[in-house]
Amino acid sequence: MKRSAAIILAALSLAWGAVPGDLDGDNIVSQEELLKSESLAKEGTITADQLDEIQHIHDKYPRTFVDNSNKSITVNKPIQKIILLNADCAEVFRCLGVKNIIGVDSNIVKDGIFFPELSKLSDVGSSFHPDCEAILTLDPDIVIAYTGVKKEELDDQIDVANIPIARFSACKVPTRDDQLRTLGYIFEEEDRAEELIKFYHNVTDPIIRTLRDAPSRRDPTVYIECYSDFKARNSRSGAQEMCAMAGGKNIAEDLDLHGQGTTSQVDPEWIVAQNPDIIIKIVSGSEVSCGYDEDDASEMKSLRDAIMNRPGFDNITAVKENRVYLIAPDICDRSCNAIGIAYLAKWFHPDLFKDLDPQSIHQEYLTRFQGLDYDLSKQGVFVYPEESKNE
Repeated sequence: MKRSAAIILAALSLAWGAVPGDLDGDNIVSQEELLKSESLAKEGTITADQLDEIQHIHDKYPRTFVDNSNKSITVNKPIQKIILLNADCAEVFRCLGVKNIIGVDSNIVKDGIFFPELSKLSDVGSSFHPDCEAILTLDPDIVIAYTGVKKEELDDQIDVANIPIARFSACKVPTRDDQLRTLGYIFEEEDRAEELIKFYHNVTDPIIRTLRDAPSRRDPTVYIECYSDFKARNSRSGAQEMCAMAGGKNIAEDLDLHGQGTTSQVDPEWIVAQNPDIIIKIVSGSEVSCGYDEDDASEMKSLRDAIMNRPGFDNITAVKENRVYLIAPDICDRSCNAIGIAYLAKWFHPDLFKDLDPQSIHQEYLTRFQGLDYDLSKQGVFVYPEESKNE
């Protein structure tokens, strides 16, 4: 009778939703339960593959981590079904080699050039207004979301199904390494996470050292406009961190007025009065065609011309000296923003970074970590003015 009960419990523990090898329902494979599983394998009740899975869970799980919202989450077995509401993490997951994604947000679905494999998956709505019914239908093991997704938009509907929701912001430079290590830990890709972190540091550390070793340098003042006209990135933004790391002084650094968030609305007259040395425009796909699915820079050129021809801007040093640059969010608003930092450093301090080649850094990232057959010398528009592409 006891043997029959053990067999039944083992069979139940191998069903979806349970932890294989867990016979007492505590979601942990104890040493005693592992020994029982070994006995069942010898008897032929479970297979060698099933025993290997139970051994792996005993050795590696449970795994507890803290997400970017400071929530502690425990996973008791390898995650098999993932919903992604976070394009930054989608990019990171491919770097880490994480598979088992079953549903993604609508922006990832639309991005078939950069995410050819993910764009074919189930669409579960937008990142910040997801289709919770579609998510529940897919029955995932975990949902990966942006930190800013509101609780009422997701947690209140998904938590009832006991599906963990983990929030990450993998594009913030100060926390990026920790976030990448956490994601590597969750999905058992710690070595690959360290390799990616090392790649990023191999880009940014020499920039930091070069700037540190040039104490007499003059750091340019920079106006960083993001997406909408006259929306300046302030001290709470990732662009501020990038600007400082590249050796620039953000003129809107202190404009986080009344808790507006990462951007502050400014008047054109204020920009003219500040007289920045450089203007950086972070463009969006709704403004112009750019990024991985656009090879023609004409819209970027038109937007740059429009910025330079704004009333009064002809009095700004950046315009007079032709130091107005456009950059796509693909390389500055995602975890690979080390590429964007390289561009900024070259624009801010061209004499210090004559040999810095941001495009080659970008190409290495795409080939080595993203596994994409994509030739930046012929494809894509990520900055303007841009280095000429090979015909």
